[in-house]
Amino acid sequence: MSSARSSLRLDLRLSPLATGRSGQVALRLLDGFDAEVDGRSVRLPLGAQRVVAFVALHERPLQRLYVAGSLWLDSPEARAAANLRSALWRIQRLAPSLLDVDARTLRLGGDVRVDLRDAERLARAELGDGGSELAGLGADLLPDWYEDWVLIERERFRQLRLRALEAACRRLTEEGRLGEALEAGLMAVSAEPLRESAHRTLVRLHLAAGNAVEARRQYQLCRHLLRSQLGLEPSERMRELVHGLDAERTIR
Repeated sequence: MSSARSSLRLDLRLSPLATGRSGQVALRLLDGFDAEVDGRSVRLPLGAQRVVAFVALHERPLQRLYVAGSLWLDSPEARAAANLRSALWRIQRLAPSLLDVDARTLRLGGDVRVDLRDAERLARAELGDGGSELAGLGADLLPDWYEDWVLIERERFRQLRLRALEAACRRLTEEGRLGEALEAGLMAVSAEPLRESAHRTLVRLHLAAGNAVEARRQYQLCRHLLRSQLGLEPSERMRELVHGLDAERTIR
């Protein structure tokens, strides 16, 4: 196994993304943001960096309205759209190959290589993970459509998949398939970070795996989100899970 890890590290170090070989369009999201075109770093303003990173984290075309609304949540729709246009103008001027842009959608340029995707492939190869049976539960229904009929169906499916992911996390934990259980639990939390029941499934998973520190960290994350976003504390059920782990002292 040690030789396999060495080989994986060597592959990453010598890849075109790492060397910045001429002709490559490379986007770095790990350990900080950087964009390289033909081996040269491109200095994008922060607003433009946020747009590129947001698009790069979605492996599908995104509606411009969805991108603007997601990145400028506190701005009126017209201001958010103007902010997006300004960021896109800078991206097109400094690094036009980073994004494919049309009147309605944005997507990552076809030749752009992203270090995060390379790292994910290496990690899955190391774990022998060829893909998850839960992959279909990781996405919302038509996330950048806003018609009322879509909103209703999206919420119905969202609640269904969240309950399914939590159930899968519990079942896989009981079966000792802890890696798959972790993936299901993280997908549930990612889909709704303020859903305490999703955090509880992960706390139980970490405790079952003997990872008390991870269980405590998950509790702290849940508590921070609930307090900062809703002004609430975790429920008694959540506090009972971490009782004895000294979570309160660690938080302070």
